[in-house]
Amino acid sequence: MKSYEYILFDLDGTLTDPAVGITQSVAYALKKFGIEVSDITQLNHFIGPPLLDSFMECYGFDKEKAQTAIDYYRERFRVKGLYENVVYDGIPEMLRKLKDSGKKLILATSKPEPFAKEILRHFGLEEYFVYAAGSNFDGTRTAKAEVIEYALESADISDKSACIMIGDREHDIIGANKTGLDSIGVLYGYGNKDELQSAGATFIAENVTDIVKLIIK
Repeated sequence: MKSYEYILFDLDGTLTDPAVGITQSVAYALKKFGIEVSDITQLNHFIGPPLLDSFMECYGFDKEKAQTAIDYYRERFRVKGLYENVVYDGIPEMLRKLKDSGKKLILATSKPEPFAKEILRHFGLEEYFVYAAGSNFDGTRTAKAEVIEYALESADISDKSACIMIGDREHDIIGANKTGLDSIGVLYGYGNKDELQSAGATFIAENVTDIVKLIIK
């Protein structure tokens, strides 16, 4: 395995479990349209993909209606949902080991950048990252490939062979492939092995310890 200098991380489902904050905020938005959700776990599929895509694909909303739903979602998420989040066991220790080994860590998430930075700050993770890249509130730069390209450009990284993307969903792997990066698909989040392998993950990690073993020689 080659040596990677820059390690890009997804946020939701990779560093933290955001299930409560995301699903409750989605349910709040759907209620504005008269849609009641009896089983909140049915909304777990909103974790990972861009919200606009999920509202359109799962509820048949057109783009304008989906954007309105996102506005409702953010009403709750920005004041409460952000903090209804749990850092996965072993994540701070893993990030510390990678940083101490000389790796440069970058966040690359489809979540709006201000939200992502606040989550890192609130949960004490920001110290490990040299840069945090996310989407814009206006709905642009939500595709993972766009976020990755933006992150690399912002961090002034030109050698893509020195980078690897780590995430739990196919969107992370597809984004990495589109931008020419190797990838690690993690199995403790919201994706599964078939999804990650079908998307073309370079490596699969069952747990946080596997990530360290794959990156630090």
